[in-house]
Amino acid sequence: MSGTRTGKAAARPGDGGRPEDNDRYKWVALSNTTLGVLIATIDGSIVIISLPAIFRGIGLDPLAPGNIGYLLWMILGYLLVSAVLVVALGRLGDMFGRVRMYNMGFAIFACASLALSLDPFMGGSGALWLIGFRIVQAVGGSMLTANSAAILTDAFPARQRGMALGVNQITALAGQFLGLLAGGLLATIHWRAVFWVSVPIGIVGTIWSYRSLRETGVRKPGRIDWVGNITFTAGAGGLLAAITYGIQPYGGHPTGWTNPWVFGGLAAGVALLLVFCLVETRIAEPMFRLGLFRIRAFAAGNLAALLISIARGGLQFMLIIWLQGIWLPLHGYDFEDTPLWAGIFMLPLTVGFLIAGPAAGYLSDRYGARLFSTTGLLLVAAGFVGLLMLPVDFPYPAFAGLLLLSGIGQGMFSAPNTSAIMGSVAPDQRGVASGMRSTFQNSGTALSIGLSFSLMISGLAGSLPGALESGLRGQGVPAGTASQVAGLPPVSTLFATFLGNNPITHLLGPSGVLHSLPEHNVAVLTGTEFFPALVSGPFHHGLVTVFTAATAMSLIAAVASVLRGRHHRTGPGTPAGANEGQETEAWRTAHSS
Repeated sequence: MSGTRTGKAAARPGDGGRPEDNDRYKWVALSNTTLGVLIATIDGSIVIISLPAIFRGIGLDPLAPGNIGYLLWMILGYLLVSAVLVVALGRLGDMFGRVRMYNMGFAIFACASLALSLDPFMGGSGALWLIGFRIVQAVGGSMLTANSAAILTDAFPARQRGMALGVNQITALAGQFLGLLAGGLLATIHWRAVFWVSVPIGIVGTIWSYRSLRETGVRKPGRIDWVGNITFTAGAGGLLAAITYGIQPYGGHPTGWTNPWVFGGLAAGVALLLVFCLVETRIAEPMFRLGLFRIRAFAAGNLAALLISIARGGLQFMLIIWLQGIWLPLHGYDFEDTPLWAGIFMLPLTVGFLIAGPAAGYLSDRYGARLFSTTGLLLVAAGFVGLLMLPVDFPYPAFAGLLLLSGIGQGMFSAPNTSAIMGSVAPDQRGVASGMRSTFQNSGTALSIGLSFSLMISGLAGSLPGALESGLRGQGVPAGTASQVAGLPPVSTLFATFLGNNPITHLLGPSGVLHSLPEHNVAVLTGTEFFPALVSGPFHHGLVTVFTAATAMSLIAAVASVLRGRHHRTGPGTPAGANEGQETEAWRTAHSS
């Protein structure tokens, strides 16, 4: 029976339940779902900083030619699964209950975290164990993120929805950067501690959610769209995987964009997604409600979210390389310590999120999403322009101020934008809408890695080999060895800085040439200043390309935000049930136009 309420729907605000019970429940829902998305997003990034400790723990060199695949899938496997599955899991939440899917996600997440911490293997087998259970963990995390916004939208009246979603979504964004800090701290204790931390949180969250959350939304039973699920999963997965492998060198080229398999994966992914779009317009109960894009607020909000997610992902990874590979070593930090300190020095970005997000969400309930989200995007663009103007060896107060500005801008955008997207759809489609929103956000993050790394590698390929060869020869490295090392693909050098390794030690170590050089030259080559000074120019060239593209995407997102439409204010005395009725009618009108 479509539109039937389940569970304790009578207890909803405005539907006849006791007001004190309704008021208490919405805060319980906010607390639990915020914990859920926090741990899911922390685990999405916690591995990035702790990869050196993890690979040392399982006895595997991630930069060896045959092991780059392990490295990429450890970084991207979680993100790819999250991007592909959230729509289907949101749709299942609409059909079978959002709380039911959310609770199951917490349980799966906790079990996968335990399995990750108990990896019994070494070498390649140990890496495959971790990659496999990271994928399982991503399934649980996708269940949490796909349904959390819908649960909150059901629990809170429209006049408080922006505030609730603001707290939830900004916590999720902050989790991406807190994961970097947590990974750096925990990796110094033990590599398994990176996964142990999720186990008690997962267990407590699972028990708490099963005992406290209830179905308060509109459930819409239906049939699973198997054709849509298969074509979307295969198409999106193939497309994102091809972009991932485009980072790796191929046939003498610094990147893999000339690889027939990469090109074939891109073509097959696009073709399957086109088939998916065609199927979804012809099926009675599609998983991806393409008709929702007729709603201007929904379409504009998701376009802006996709673009800013790509820009934010590029920012995150470029800042890691900038700090770990150049700035921190230039200021005397050992390469092995740079992952932890990079997370610490990026904290102003997280602080900006936490300051602006809840406040913007609260104010957007009264004044509308367009003002805050558009202003936030302009601040993000200004932050990118400011970073472009900094020298590579920047003064930290200026750098921290620009990160704070960018964090405030992203916080001002995210919460109102999410509230506008979720408030623009009918109550019985909030699960699939939440999944679609998460798909665009997660896909943007996965796309940003492939695009930003490819742009950076292309920039380095043009100028790094010459600078590296002349620098090595200047320190007594034989011409043949220097030429051979300079001719290696820059991707390994880039990943070495990303992993907190001294790239020169990594590049010259296999040749044994370091043992034949005078101690003074060895000290210079393996010190903290030689490589950063060598790579600063080529790196800045790539940085300009990446951040210029990010600035353009932020400005296009701001234009989309302006075009989202005007805000319809909700009076403070309007009950939630009445608001839902108004929203449902508005959605039906837009959908039929």
